Amino acid sequence: MTGKVLITGAAGFIGFHLSRRMLTDGWQVTGFDGMTTCYDPALKQARLEILQAQPRFAFEQGMLENEGRLTELTARLRPDVIIHLAAKAGVRQSIDTPRAYVQSNLIGTHEVLEAARAHPPRHLLIASTSSAYGANTNMPYAETDQATHPMSFYAATKIATEAMAHSYAHLFGLPTTMFRFFTVYGPWGRPDMALFKFTRAILNDEAIEVYNHGDMRRDFTYVDDLVEGIARLITAVPGTTPAGPMDSLSPVAPFRVVNIGNGTTEQLSDFIKAIETATGRRARQTLLPMQPGDVPATWADASLIEALVGSLPRTSIRDGVARFVDWYRGWNARN
Repeated sequence: MTGKVLITGAAGFIGFHLSRRMLTDGWQVTGFDGMTTCYDPALKQARLEILQAQPRFAFEQGMLENEGRLTELTARLRPDVIIHLAAKAGVRQSIDTPRAYVQSNLIGTHEVLEAARAHPPRHLLIASTSSAYGANTNMPYAETDQATHPMSFYAATKIATEAMAHSYAHLFGLPTTMFRFFTVYGPWGRPDMALFKFTRAILNDEAIEVYNHGDMRRDFTYVDDLVEGIARLITAVPGTTPAGPMDSLSPVAPFRVVNIGNGTTEQLSDFIKAIETATGRRARQTLLPMQPGDVPATWADASLIEALVGSLPRTSIRDGVARFVDWYRGWNARN
């Protein structure tokens, strides 16, 4: 399947990697991004320049929350697929600046839904987060588990977008897939992400801050593996037939929620060891208590996505971290 795809947040970490993958697969890609300065704009600009060098890529700059902006764009493009990745991310910042999360995640997603309502694509795919599982202690997290006790305002906005999208899927027959990401990492990642911060600090012989005194487990998902999952899910359009008892398919709408994770959970200490191996340096650690809004562990049940699209690649943290460190050394040398 190829055609025209609209990707919001195309200059972001995941949007950049997905846009490159879609171009490689033969899609006509239109990227939409606000090019905000929430982190180093040079990083976003560098990603965008790589995409703009491709002949089938077009770019539109704008803010999702500007009423009607995306509806006007979809009226011109008539995309076959819309993939909504643009969002205000991060647990900690949502505690300090919650209004920004309302604007970007709630109002921005509403504008995406209105655009899809006016000009329906074959499939609407929207990013959510593993943070939606919140206080749930069942492991691994299954899509059929309740997601009703968010631990951060960021998670609350993402749960809200899932509910909003379900209502539009039901009311207007929009085939919609929400995917919950699990600790995505890799080259071109954001500077506020743990891998970026840890690598920078270790190479500068600075201490890294390790929360919950290091007793943390995460389902670390390499970005290329995640992108493979998204690309395959494009053709897994929700209908009326469940993939099995594990399916989160709605009984009243063409809508489902899908985990995209590595399907394993690993100690943060092993992640740090992988950075030490890749950098050739030892980390100095400052052990701190758990941060507000955080959870001690995440772990994706991957049975639904495997039933829908088959087994996905699972890059080891040793290999994935090494690729990031190689990229970071080159980026740091240029900047």
